[in-house]
Amino acid sequence: MTSRVKISEQDLQSALEADAAYEEKIPILKRRADAPTNNEIDGLPKEPICVIVVGMAGSGKTTLMAQLQKSLGLKNREGVDESDGKGATDNAGTSKSRAGYAINLDPAAKYIPFSSSIDIRDTVDYLEVMRQHKLGPNGAILTCLNLFATKFDQVMDILEKRAFGKEENRDDNVEKESEKKGAAKSDNPNIDDDLKSSLDYILVDTPGQIEAFTWSASGSIVTSALATTFPTILAFVVDTPRCAASVHTFMSNMLYACSMLYRAKLPMVVVLNKTDVVGCEFVKEWMDDYESFQEALDDASSGDGYSDEVAGGSGYYSSLTRSLSLVLDEFYNHLHKVGVSAATGDGIEDFWNVVQTAAAEYENGYLEDLKNRVEEQKAKERAKKRVSVRKLMNDLEEDGKML
Repeated sequence: MTSRVKISEQDLQSALEADAAYEEKIPILKRRADAPTNNEIDGLPKEPICVIVVGMAGSGKTTLMAQLQKSLGLKNREGVDESDGKGATDNAGTSKSRAGYAINLDPAAKYIPFSSSIDIRDTVDYLEVMRQHKLGPNGAILTCLNLFATKFDQVMDILEKRAFGKEENRDDNVEKESEKKGAAKSDNPNIDDDLKSSLDYILVDTPGQIEAFTWSASGSIVTSALATTFPTILAFVVDTPRCAASVHTFMSNMLYACSMLYRAKLPMVVVLNKTDVVGCEFVKEWMDDYESFQEALDDASSGDGYSDEVAGGSGYYSSLTRSLSLVLDEFYNHLHKVGVSAATGDGIEDFWNVVQTAAAEYENGYLEDLKNRVEEQKAKERAKKRVSVRKLMNDLEEDGKML
């Protein structure tokens, strides 16, 4: 005697709700699902772009953060840069202003040249962690990040409130402001930024010891939390003068960038820093033209040209570098690159333009992959449920036979 399991409408509804629960757990997918109800105001973006600044120690990450914040913070409501009196304009020649929010994740920094809205040093004492846990410098940084990651959900709550907290009341506020001034909402460009848009960029500074962030569990938690809530990109800062001094240093930087791209799966912008010391055109040429890099390697072997490191210019190391450059040639096509000077601010506007391009890639790349992973997880859960139902039916059938 076979026992049948009846499935009610309630059971079907609960199964659908279980599938929808996956989107509810991922903020950016939930907002995409609710997109028709979250209207834009005057064409402004609904979501801020998160820029995670990473790079080797000494590449100029923190100085770049200060320059990026300066480019945001010194713009008033009319889009005029208060530092030199020149307005920042878009492609149409109209004034624009941007709002930024800075986060510092370097617990060992004694001084940072920018104003951080959220600072890990306010939560975790780096020196106290070293003393209590008897750790070295790198171990203490890693432990501080791990401790901070346990409370990162609170950081995300703060960021979401800062970015979307006024969204539900924004239309009413703009309408009231327009009525007071006797103008239509779209005809009033000087409405307070808090009424028009809440946040444009979230800047995240990471520790100088890059491996402490990129290869740790805490780094993955932070990156995933940001990437599943906001459009997120990686800004990999490269020390251009060091690359000019050695083709092997350039190759090492590119290998690290490749490994980070593979691990995070996020769009990456290679920031060629310190262009006030050495121009970055030769690096761009190496990345765009395989033969040009081979010529630089030949020059390195003879002690001429770009490199002053003759040792390792020939033999095994030269052969390895040539092989790696061939492998990375396709990888370069997926990178965005821009030259900047963190010291002088040259190239910062170009950086923001490239960030916008990379953010569009996030929509077509990372977000689509995230949706596929959610669907795959749903399929696995449904398969588990089917297996459980079959086991239940088999058990009921066996019980029926025993009776």
